[in-house]
Formats: sequence, structure tokens, C-alpha cells
Amino acid sequence: MMAATREHHTVPLSVLLKRELASEKVEKPEILYGQACQSKKGEDFTLLKTECQRIVGDGITTYSVFGLFDGHNGSAAAIYTKENLLNNFIAAMPPDLNRDEWVAALPRALVAGFVKTDKDFQQRARTSGTTVTFAVIEGLVITVASVGDSRCILESAEGDLYYLSADHRLECNEEERERITASGGEVGRLNTGGGAEIGPLRCWPGGLCLSRSIGDVDVGEYIVPVPYVKQIKLSTGGGRLIISSDGVWDALSDEVALDCCRGMPVEAAAAQIVKEAVQVKGLRDDTTCIVIDIVPPEKPAAPLPPPKKLGRGVFKSMFRKRSPESSSQIYKEYLEPDVVEELFEEGSAMLSERLDTKYPLCKMFKLFICAVCQVEIKPDEGISIHVGSSDFGKLRPWDGPFLCSSCQREKEAMEGKRPLGGTNSSSLRVFFFLRSSLALLSC
Repeated sequence: MMAATREHHTVPLSVLLKRELASEKVEKPEILYGQACQSKKGEDFTLLKTECQRIVGDGITTYSVFGLFDGHNGSAAAIYTKENLLNNFIAAMPPDLNRDEWVAALPRALVAGFVKTDKDFQQRARTSGTTVTFAVIEGLVITVASVGDSRCILESAEGDLYYLSADHRLECNEEERERITASGGEVGRLNTGGGAEIGPLRCWPGGLCLSRSIGDVDVGEYIVPVPYVKQIKLSTGGGRLIISSDGVWDALSDEVALDCCRGMPVEAAAAQIVKEAVQVKGLRDDTTCIVIDIVPPEKPAAPLPPPKKLGRGVFKSMFRKRSPESSSQIYKEYLEPDVVEELFEEGSAMLSERLDTKYPLCKMFKLFICAVCQVEIKPDEGISIHVGSSDFGKLRPWDGPFLCSSCQREKEAMEGKRPLGGTNSSSLRVFFFLRSSLALLSC
């Protein structure tokens, strides 16, 4: 009986009110941002967009997007990605999701948006490429998708440093080197003849020192647009994000970048980071920085209690030992810890792993629509994204998502596999027809 009593305390009203206040703070933090750039080649571009609407027209369900696009071999890929990536990721979001479902669907939609943007740009036969660091902020949830070697870091209100992007330079990413060589590519330094090798590790053919980017149609299929995605939830204290191109990170460590601008407003902070980087190494490359502060609204000051008359025994009560059921004990027991939480992290280059989902089919997959490019597919044309995976034989015939034949070829090229033969493709398209019929029933 005593154990049961301990497990069923009544939650005080003051605790419930405090939870409610915390919840309100989470929903509407203030977003402050600033950017700075010193340009050498004119190939860095940024996207700064607040008040995007999750539900068009309501003016309440808003989120913010910040992107940095560091082009190479020209600016065409960076400009195209800046203009199209946001719309492509939005198009890949399932309709009619509540807020929690929308946040959970972000990683999958960002992957589809990156791949579609790359596919569409490559059809233009332009040879430039771009790195991408793309942050979506919804309340206190931050989701970052990245390819290349720009970087996004977070300093929380508690003073902790978090890395929200991955570095896809072959020089420092052993996992990516192994992926490329396993797919049939080669990794090595530039050979100047006579056995001498210079410079960073590169992927051959093409000679790009990055393993992931958007564009780069001329450097082979081993350079993929599938992003690393990290999603975290801030504490109610908020935090500061820094998104910078490699012109900053080649000169400054993460700690130095944070320290040199601490306490400054966002515009001044971005300018200071760029200034510090250029002072260290000179202006050898485009050097761009975005600083974002996520600032929850100030909690209203609690009203002062009415003054009390000092009476007998007041000092005795001040130093009296608190009982186990004191208010501080109850607050500790019922209030959730206020810390940064990791919600999602995945960096695989395999689309079958990145586009998979645990959500119901009727919410996550649009019928007769390619999961990547969002084009309509006839019932007998869809190809399961799981084709060729080791678990494909264990899946049900209607398990999606499904791709059009064009995106399926793109997927197989990125994975270093031969295209599907005609007979195999035809038999696998039957899966889409079965799946669509059963999904309609399940909805």
C-alpha cells in the first residue's frame, strides 16, 4: 500500500501551470539572424526566410528556413538550389499532418527534396556543383540537412557545443571513402607524374574532393546528393546557430568562432566571424557566415507576495528541516528535464534507408506519385525503393515508397549498381499496383 501511495502523488496546480508556460515558450521563440560575406569568386549564396507557413493561410503554424550554398566550378548549381530546394522539400511533405507528425516527417522530405533538386539540375547539363547546409527551425526543433563541407554548429543556452552537420570531405571522412571504393570509384590524390601525388584526396573520375554535393554532373555518379540529417530539440533557454562556408572553417575552430562573437547581436557576430577568418588566412575563398539566435519569449515576472508580519517562531521555521514532501521535491519529481534532446540522426547514402518510414501509408505516401520527383506514376509503372536491398524478400508487396523509372535509375547509379533489366522491372512494378489498392483500403 505504501508503494502504491508513493507512485500516485497528486500533481500540484502550480506545477501544471509551470508546464503550460513552458509549452507556450516552446511554440513561439523569437528568431534573430544576421549574415556577412567577403566574396572572392562570387559562388556563395544564402537563403534566409522566416514566417514560412506549414498550413497556408493560417498565419500561426510558421517555421523558418536558413540555407547556405557554396558553389564550385561556377555559380549555376548554387543559384538553382537556392531557388528550388525549399519548394522541392515542401512538395515531398505529406498533406494533413499535425505538428508532431510534420516535424517527424522532415528528415525524409529533406532527403527527397535534395535528390529531386540534384536530378532536375543535372538535366540542364550544367557542370557546376554546390555544397548545401539547410536548416529548418520549427519552435525549438532544429532540423539540419547537409552535403559538402560547409558546417552548422549550435551553442545551447547551457554553453554546450553541438555539431548539426557532417563534413563530406574525402580527406577526413573514412566512411565516405569506403562507400565510393565499394561502389567502383577510386579515391586518391592528384598525380603530377613520376609517382608524385599532391593535394587532398579526390574521387575519380572527376577529381572532386567532396563525396556529396548537388550538381557536379561531370564527376561521376559516386558524388551523391543524399544529405546527412540531424534533428534536435533545444532547451527552453534557446541557443545560437552558426552556419558558415569552408572559408570560415578552414581558418577558425568551432570554439574560436563562438568565442570571438559571444555576447554580440547577430549581425555584428556574423561580421566578426568573417573578419576573424579573413585575418587568419586572407581572402582565399568566398567566406560566408549566418548567425541565428533562437530566443524564447521572456517569462513574465512573478508577482511579489504580500508582505507578512514577522511573528514568533519565524526564524525557527526558516531553518527547519524540510519534509520529503516539500514543494521543491515535488517540482523535481514532476517537471521534465530542460536539456537539448537529439530526435533524429542519419547519414546513409542509401535511398532505401533514407526514404523508409514508420508512418501509416495513407499519411506518408501519395498514391501514384514518385517519392522523389513527385511526378504522377501509372499503377503499373512504380518500382519499390527497396528493390535490390537484402530485406526486399521480407517486405510486403505494397510496402513503399515507390519511384518512377527515372528516379530508380538515379538511385541505382548513386549506389553503383547496374540498371534493372526490362524483365525484372516489369515484374516489380506489380508491387506498386497491389500496394496502391491495399493502401486505399487501409486508409
